[in-house]
Amino acid sequence: MNYLENIDQGLLNSNRKEMTNYQAKHFFWEVKDKVATITLNRPERKNPLTFESYAELRDVFHALQFASDVKAVVIYGAGNNFCSGGDVHEIIGPLIQLKMPELLMFTRMTGELVKAMRKCPQPIIAAVDGICAGAGAIIAMAADLRYGTPTCKTAFLFNRVGLAGCDMGACAILPRIIGQGRASELLFMGRAMNAEEGERWGFFNQLLSAEELLSFALKQAHAIAAGPTFANGITKTMLHQEWSMSIDQAIESEAQAQAICMMTEDFHRAYHAFVGKQKPIFEGN
Repeated sequence: MNYLENIDQGLLNSNRKEMTNYQAKHFFWEVKDKVATITLNRPERKNPLTFESYAELRDVFHALQFASDVKAVVIYGAGNNFCSGGDVHEIIGPLIQLKMPELLMFTRMTGELVKAMRKCPQPIIAAVDGICAGAGAIIAMAADLRYGTPTCKTAFLFNRVGLAGCDMGACAILPRIIGQGRASELLFMGRAMNAEEGERWGFFNQLLSAEELLSFALKQAHAIAAGPTFANGITKTMLHQEWSMSIDQAIESEAQAQAICMMTEDFHRAYHAFVGKQKPIFEGN
């Protein structure tokens, strides 16, 4: 191994993280067969977020950029609710006592959670039951795939507490999912989007019973994790980056991205499996 290879290997090892044995403090964390499950676990309060859980979620999704043992993520809420947003007593109350510099630190920190979710290469699936409100709705919005139940209610209710709808990227991301007019209605009115609307508008990929929801989301996540995960990461990156590109820029970027994927062993495995009339076994390299 030459000098440059030593440097490359050192950088790779210094960044790589094993997340299987991560011990979460503010939610349940489990990794099984390359799929991580995050369970928001304050069911008695409909799983609200605190300053600490916001920060830990941000840090976990940031760390997933370097995880070698996680290929897909499911986020779920305990007790038949997804997430009721920022805790009224532990976040909203303290915020009204802060001055502008501290408030800006908080709003930037919450935005960093969405950035980390969009930047991590693993596809994220939100399994949404019951109440999905405020920051909970943002987390679901920032996921790549969303599955709901017939009774779930999703509310971007910031204006109901005297705030603008432009929170944590909502004015950029939500219109791209459900359209400008529908997003405008939800953000101006603060009303809940019911499950049928959510599926019809494209917010939810599918509605399932509460009993089926988590198992189906995990099934989808395991199917993703069994696929060409390096290529899946490229797909997620391009879906995110191409929002701000022209068509010509997007086509060129995709040409470069696809050429990179053609250098992977997974691409070669797929070809040889096809020739041999076998199902390819992808390894993410």
